[in-house]
Amino acid sequence: MKKQSLLIIILISITIGCYSQPGGRAGRPMINRSSPEVLDDKSVIFRFFAPEAEDVKLSAEFLQEPLSMIRDTTGLWTIKTDPVKPDIYPYFFLVDGIQVQDPGNVLYFSNERFKRSLVDIPGESPLVHSLKDVPHGSVTYCDYYSDIFKGYRPLVIYTPPEYDKNSEKKYPVFYLISGTTDTEETYFKVGRTNLILDNHLAEGKVEPMIVVMPYGNPSVPGATATNPPAPGDQINEDPIENDLINNIIPYVESNYRTLNDNDNRAIGGFSRGGGQTLRIGFKHPELFSWICSYSSFLGKEDFEKNFRNVYEDPERTNEQMKLLWISVGNEDFLYEQTVEFMDLLKEKNINFESMVTSGGHTWMNMKQFMDKSSQLLFK
Repeated sequence: MKKQSLLIIILISITIGCYSQPGGRAGRPMINRSSPEVLDDKSVIFRFFAPEAEDVKLSAEFLQEPLSMIRDTTGLWTIKTDPVKPDIYPYFFLVDGIQVQDPGNVLYFSNERFKRSLVDIPGESPLVHSLKDVPHGSVTYCDYYSDIFKGYRPLVIYTPPEYDKNSEKKYPVFYLISGTTDTEETYFKVGRTNLILDNHLAEGKVEPMIVVMPYGNPSVPGATATNPPAPGDQINEDPIENDLINNIIPYVESNYRTLNDNDNRAIGGFSRGGGQTLRIGFKHPELFSWICSYSSFLGKEDFEKNFRNVYEDPERTNEQMKLLWISVGNEDFLYEQTVEFMDLLKEKNINFESMVTSGGHTWMNMKQFMDKSSQLLFK
């Protein structure tokens, strides 16, 4: 009887909570606290309930600077933006100077440090990363043992929609290394790599492939960065290289149906992961014939000192390397260094494909790089 009475009380409380305003009487519609709310004109309403806060601002990657939000008498802070170009954008609230995720939003930016929220603004027609009515591949979370890091480390692995339908077919593999402070989830949750490939596969634009997304921070075995190398840093020995060769590739090739030669292995990475990609790919042409560097570079001294095998015989390199892809945004803080690296490759007669977009060191650009470069792999 007591349990029944308690259930009735809970139901009454939920009913009152759903149909009353704070401080108001039951029967009035509940205040709309959903956030974010994307309107038909692509403007967005953000809401944050903080009755005790003195100042709340919205910070977003589609804004030049944070915008002040307006508080009503209930303590609900609100702002409506101008129309925003369709894409997926990270954002957060500055609450009395403290960064806060949007508690009304389940989408967040996978990162070692502060977790920003994400707002997905759809286009009038589906964007390349949109969820479409097409066959979808699988995304699997795995742990493998690393004798380099003396512990288990995470992998996220994408398999194409057809993978489970033909138990005999083997596939090429794209090893996609995370960027600075990013995690093994970021290409999936923020970059939507799986959806980009699903959509391209449905249109026949890409080859079916397995994508392996490891955690690229060489500083620690877990998920907290200490002092990871910056893009372009000269690194004498990166444990990620040894981990990839000695642990990740053998794990993948033992557990998945893979084509195990350099013509069927690609390596790519964003930011720090782009630098790791260039070093590993250049050092191991016997493993990788496809190299994709996103928003990263190698310095002239590093390249000339450590990668003679690449530039001393450019004809051999160009014949062996099926694709060297270099991409960057023209507002990226690594733009000038990346352009200098492209000029160095030209000077050394090394063939490459390039893409320079507008914008900065962002995942909005990273999705564009993935869109275009994925269509060149394994062809």
